[in-house]
Amino acid sequence: MSIRLKASDYRRIVEHARSGLPNETCGLLAGRREGDVKHVEKVYPLDNPDACPEHFSIPPGAQLEAIRDMRALGLSPLGNFHSHPSTPARPSDEDINLAYDASASYCILSLAGKEPALKCFRIERASRATAEEPVAIITY
Repeated sequence: MSIRLKASDYRRIVEHARSGLPNETCGLLAGRREGDVKHVEKVYPLDNPDACPEHFSIPPGAQLEAIRDMRALGLSPLGNFHSHPSTPARPSDEDINLAYDASASYCILSLAGKEPALKCFRIERASRATAEEPVAIITY
């Protein structure tokens, strides 16, 4: 599986992450699947009610509202994203423990370096296996 993300949506994720510093931020990704490619067509930046630099949660009400919007637009949920303010873009033990859907993409934006780094993963919670998914930032 690979992910195609518009440059404008990538910038939106980065801006959301920076605006939430020093805490983690989160959101959902929606779009369509075409063979082995996930095309992100809409990004849903969400509040992190935990307001913590090492943890996030997605508010159930906001998640439900985003899913309703996806359905109205004919989009499918593809996964989620969250930021790591000061650690690399790789799944933490907690990220793995909270991965509830093995078909979802779990994207992590690290702000630890000079430039933001976005990586996406498939995570199988039961086996604790992670596999990185290639991400293409597309300019239209």
